[in-house]
Amino acid sequence: MSQKAVIIGAGHAGGILAAQLARAGEAFDITLVGEETWPPYERPPLSKQLLAGEIPVEKTFLRPADFYEKKGIDLKLGVRCDVIDREGRKAMLSDGTALDYDLLALCTGARLRRIDIPGSALPGVHYIRAIADTEAIRAEAREGSRVVVIGGGYIGLEAAAALSTIGCRVKVIEMMDRVMGRAVAEPVSRFYEDQHRKHGVEILLNTGVAEFVGTDRVQAVVDTAGQRHDCDLIVVGIGVIPNVELAETAGLAIGDGIVVDERARTSDPAIWAAGDCTDHPNALLGRRLRLESVQNAVDQARCIANEWQGKGADYAEVPWFWSDQFDLKLQMAGLPGPDDQVVVRGDPASGAFSVFYLRDGKVTGVNAVNVGGDYVRGRKWIAEGRDVDPARLADTAIPVKEV
Repeated sequence: MSQKAVIIGAGHAGGILAAQLARAGEAFDITLVGEETWPPYERPPLSKQLLAGEIPVEKTFLRPADFYEKKGIDLKLGVRCDVIDREGRKAMLSDGTALDYDLLALCTGARLRRIDIPGSALPGVHYIRAIADTEAIRAEAREGSRVVVIGGGYIGLEAAAALSTIGCRVKVIEMMDRVMGRAVAEPVSRFYEDQHRKHGVEILLNTGVAEFVGTDRVQAVVDTAGQRHDCDLIVVGIGVIPNVELAETAGLAIGDGIVVDERARTSDPAIWAAGDCTDHPNALLGRRLRLESVQNAVDQARCIANEWQGKGADYAEVPWFWSDQFDLKLQMAGLPGPDDQVVVRGDPASGAFSVFYLRDGKVTGVNAVNVGGDYVRGRKWIAEGRDVDPARLADTAIPVKEV
């Protein structure tokens, strides 16, 4: 008899989990529940290719729209799960449906962190988390539009690059003293600041935002120094908050996210969780963490699929990330600490270089700009706990595979 597998959240993790389970034939009766009206799709293109108008919406889909029906997956879109009845093993949906489950996966993801200042509710203030968000920006942004981007992290810089590519006049306002300050080494930050400025993007560092000004719609940003920045629209990218409320109300353990173990199991033996919403252990790094990444969503979803099929294995992957801005590909792996030694390999002026992080001689992280080989090697070294000679690593006359 098929096991009733219910997946709450039709984002990247939920979509991958459903597809993995479908491979098991009739072993599972799969229901996938999503609040949006689109089938599962990739979020990274929202601030990149989709925003720049380089691809149609359908290119973001994880699988063709008819995949789910063909595979016997009951895809319920435009509804949410309001309550989990753990004792009765039922997921109660917003449309009144009660879904019985044998196995339940929470892939609830994260929601936007919204800015709370005067004027933040004005029309013309945008965020990027869903297809509808990108489409709304595209409907307003055109050549010559003045755009202020709040936040110089991945999303903010990717949006700035995409919008400048279509001819917008873009200004980025960042509170920290460098862009992507929480994610990359300082040499990488400075390189990207320079590249954005070369493409006409204005970047203001050490600058906070006091209010948005406008009547019928936003007309300007006023920073904490009192300076006014006129604009036609605003894009805010200041992070996300994990969606743990459903799990918390159900009485599951909550930390920095939904607490799971190395097999993605929650504190309820019939419930698992995957993706941006999870607080999970990483054996390679020796600590618990919550990641906002495609890699984590995919790998945890696969971990659950294997667990449900009796092929379970502990989740212990090297975290990795990427960012596309202009013609630059930034690839990152590991989660280095603030006191790790930084070794630059190559010349940033060449447009292709990497930065490695070392702790007690071992590689803990890598940021690679247009140098895929360094990224691949660095990720391998992190997994192996490899000792590396900093001098040899910095010497580009020595091939990276021979360091």
